[in-house]
Amino acid sequence: MKKAYLFPGQGAQFVGMGKELYETSLLAKDLFEQANEILGFRITDLMFTGTDEDLRQTKVTQPAIFLHSVILAKTMGEAFKPDMTAGHSLGEFSALVAAGALSFEDGLKLVYTRALAMQKACEANPSTMAAILALPDEKVEEICASIDDVVVPANYNCPGQIVISGTIDGVEKACELMKIAGAKRALPLKVGGAFHSPLMEPARIKLSEAIESTPFTIPFCPIYQNVSTSAETDPDSIKKNLIAQLTSPVKWTQSVQQMIADGATEFVELGPGNVLQGLVSKIDKEASVSGKQ
Repeated sequence: MKKAYLFPGQGAQFVGMGKELYETSLLAKDLFEQANEILGFRITDLMFTGTDEDLRQTKVTQPAIFLHSVILAKTMGEAFKPDMTAGHSLGEFSALVAAGALSFEDGLKLVYTRALAMQKACEANPSTMAAILALPDEKVEEICASIDDVVVPANYNCPGQIVISGTIDGVEKACELMKIAGAKRALPLKVGGAFHSPLMEPARIKLSEAIESTPFTIPFCPIYQNVSTSAETDPDSIKKNLIAQLTSPVKWTQSVQQMIADGATEFVELGPGNVLQGLVSKIDKEASVSGKQ
């Protein structure tokens, strides 16, 4: 029996996140105040009493979710004993810090660099994303490839749920074709841009420079990364996957399937919300059904 700890990505934020932690744990308060100093502004004010609009800014959202997730893990003390960790997109940084591959300070600095670079890339190239429901992965991939514009699968969240990413025109065309092909729904998402697509290349270059100059160490447990989907412990491989992640799809379905294959029997989500728990349940259910056939 193995326990896997999961860390959410952008979209899990809510006003008030982390406030109770700050008020009830001296360690949490200290770490939040460290974060305010590192970032150069009081992100805690935005997290605890800001507006939804404040928290939707990529440069705020990403460090806020990272802090909530990582500080939750750190306040668990010796009770935090993962056999493996994984994070969805941004959550991969939380998973790395929680597993000891990155320091708290370096992790936060990288997340903030990533957030600023992604926001800049979004502003330079107006773009979007959409969720496609109840269409086989292969069909989604086929339709994306058929469009003469930038549109790609960005998140393999669970069987029957893929997020596509690209130019506004490309995603709109793809949504129309997905519906014709039998998709139950093709929902445009309220996001800043085309995350995990070639349109994030400027951000990937900027983040690459920061990651290469940051010290990574061997984690005390394997990390299942979005790009490779397998257990990673080598710092060089971890860096390579982390850099590639910005322009590559988040293979969450495949990562969870691999964790289950490697013995994971319990999944615990640390951070705002419980979206990943729901995805894991769907992935596990699909695996159980397939195994019976």
